[in-house]
Amino acid sequence: MSNLVSLFHRDREPSEGAAEPGPLASERVSQVAELFRAHNSALIAFLRTRLSSASEAQEVAQEAYTRLLRMDDPGRIQQPKALLFRTAANLASDRIRKRSVRLEAPLDDLFMDWLESPGPERRALLADEMRVIREALRELPAKTSRAFVMHLIQDMSFSTISQSMGVTERMVRYHVARALAHCRQRLEETGGKS
Repeated sequence: MSNLVSLFHRDREPSEGAAEPGPLASERVSQVAELFRAHNSALIAFLRTRLSSASEAQEVAQEAYTRLLRMDDPGRIQQPKALLFRTAANLASDRIRKRSVRLEAPLDDLFMDWLESPGPERRALLADEMRVIREALRELPAKTSRAFVMHLIQDMSFSTISQSMGVTERMVRYHVARALAHCRQRLEETGGKS
C-alpha cells in the first residue's frame, strides 16, 4: 500500500527540474486516490478470493491503480469503480492463466529430465523407487506434488516456488514436507516387496 501511496505523491510532487503535472494528471490522481479510499478494501477482498493469496491480491490491485493512473483522459470514464474492478479482474485472470500454464508440465516429463541429467545421486535411484515416487505424488494434491517437484527435482528455492505458485513460503515448505513424508512412507511400504 505504501508503494501505491507513493505513486499518488510522485504525480503530485514533481522532482527537481520536472514540470508541474497538468490538469489532466491532477484530475487522474485525485480520481484514483478517491477510488483507493472508497473501494480498496473491497477490491483486495475481491482479488483475494480469485487469487487465493493476500499478497498477490495487493500486487494486482496496485497494478490496477497504476494502469488507471496512466490513462490519458480520466474525464471519459463513466463508471470508475467498474473500470477499476474490471481492470483488476483482467489482471487476476492473466496471473491465474500464467500460473496454470507453469503447472501443466507433466510429472513424467520432469522425472525423465531428472533421470537423464548427470549426477551420481540422481542415477543412484532405482527405477522401482522412481515408479513408487511417481505413484505417490499422483496420490497427493496437485499443489503438493508441484512444490515437491519444483524444489527437489528442479532445484528451485522456496521463495521462487512461493512466487510461482502464489502461496507463502511457509505453505511451500508444508507442501514439500508433506510430499516427502508421503513418498518416504510409500517407499517404506514397498521396500520389503521389491
